Amino acid sequence: MQMVDTKLNLSLARQCEILSLPRSSFYYKASSRNSDSWLMNEIQELWMKCPFYGYRRITAVLNRDGYAVNRKRIQRLMRAMKLQAIYPKQTSMSNKQHLKYPYLLGELDITRPNHVWSTDLTYLKMKKGFLYLVALIDVFSRYILSWELSISMDTEFCISMLESALSKNSPKIINTDQGSQFTSKVWIERLQQSKIEISMDGKGRCLDNVYIERFWRSLKQEEVYLKPYENACEAREGIRKYIKFYNHQRPHQSLGYKTPAEIYFAESVDPAYVLQKKKAA
Repeated sequence: MQMVDTKLNLSLARQCEILSLPRSSFYYKASSRNSDSWLMNEIQELWMKCPFYGYRRITAVLNRDGYAVNRKRIQRLMRAMKLQAIYPKQTSMSNKQHLKYPYLLGELDITRPNHVWSTDLTYLKMKKGFLYLVALIDVFSRYILSWELSISMDTEFCISMLESALSKNSPKIINTDQGSQFTSKVWIERLQQSKIEISMDGKGRCLDNVYIERFWRSLKQEEVYLKPYENACEAREGIRKYIKFYNHQRPHQSLGYKTPAEIYFAESVDPAYVLQKKKAA
């Protein structure tokens, strides 16, 4: 009597679980049948749960579960199924045709809010797939001025973020990396239109943009890694709440345990505080 029915709209793994039947035992008994189709069912189920798994990792999981399969076979089946790991693309893709600008912050004393803004892209892993996040930070106060999410690394969502920030204020300098979004014609022309000086990190020098990098670390450690998002709507709401907390409630040691908002919106900047920041730097 056949207890497991491959025609049911229920995965073989689930049927075996209900019957308390080890999947490895079932596949061993059924090896003379169309084992590729059953294996493809397992691959599909694994990939749906973990779409960032490639054929090597899926092979390892199947072997661990007792299926004697090799990587070449899994790779062949995944190609036939048109499945591949979903992973984030590199966020800083340079465009050789675009102009590069010098790094202006090396010896610069940043003494007030809106003196220097800095921006960058990062990726956020959800339970299924990835999102890209761009944000603008005021370097002096660490205040997050604006941010946007996108499912792709297009320039439009970076411009949208920039326009949102410029509608409220304008800096003397904006610093970016040499990614294609920030060397694009539309980005450069928008900064020039507002008479903003353009600064760019040196190639391979992530520490040139250290302030936004530190924010990414805080965001991921204190929010993203603790609350894996189900979808883009959930991610947007979680990030919105965290940035509000970061700006208005989270005290920063480098700010004398004040919040970014307290520093950014101060009517005047205490000269002693500026001197303290210079010594700390």
